[in-house]
Amino acid sequence: MMGETSLTFIIFLLAFIVLWHVVAQAGIWPSYIFPSPVEVLSAMLHGIDDESFLHGTIASLKRMAIGFGVAVFIGVALGAAISQSRVLERTLGTLMLGVQTLPSICWLPLAILWFGLNDKAIIFVVVAGAVGSITMAISAGISNVPPIYINAARTMGAKGWSLFSEVVFPAALPTMVSGIRQGWSFAWRSLMAGELLYVSAGLGQLLQMGRELNDINQVVAVMIVIMSIGFLIERLVFTTIEEDVRRKWGLVKHKT
Repeated sequence: MMGETSLTFIIFLLAFIVLWHVVAQAGIWPSYIFPSPVEVLSAMLHGIDDESFLHGTIASLKRMAIGFGVAVFIGVALGAAISQSRVLERTLGTLMLGVQTLPSICWLPLAILWFGLNDKAIIFVVVAGAVGSITMAISAGISNVPPIYINAARTMGAKGWSLFSEVVFPAALPTMVSGIRQGWSFAWRSLMAGELLYVSAGLGQLLQMGRELNDINQVVAVMIVIMSIGFLIERLVFTTIEEDVRRKWGLVKHKT
């Protein structure tokens, strides 16, 4: 099944590139507005050769690792607390809903005022962009555990921490993993938004540099790198974990 999915995607990608090339060669738009795949590939190879893409990727992933790690820690703690308290659900939970709907770029002016123009500001934007969705997913996952599971466990003597660790947490795990995966997407977007507006090493800054130089080839090349990294982490990390959890719980759906 995985092989068929990969083959289908490869065929689609090749068809997309061919269509892109045909449109570019048709001359509907000038090359400085709509570049061809060959020109973008040349810019990408240049970025790889001079190691600017490598250094930018490393810088971005370092910030991402710190910011997302903090967001997961805070989100799991807040989500678990909200799920156990009606008062917190009506107060802190409502606040987290508001935080979740706020575009991540809106946090940047506040971050700059608090931390200045440095990495701390960008990391703060990453945390703020992801923590709301993670918190609400964790809270929903725990709150939506079927009561029959909990009641059955209590009749067998489970209580306290053992009830949570052996019944509630495993039952909520599929929803929690999906929420953390969604939080990763928000965090990745927040990171790029922060780097676009702050002069520092990173993929977002390479994107901004391409815009300032009117180099559409670099802009598209960096966009492809950003999407590729996001796709790889999604597929190799979060999708793998989520599929394993869903398979263990018998939640896998067969698609046509």
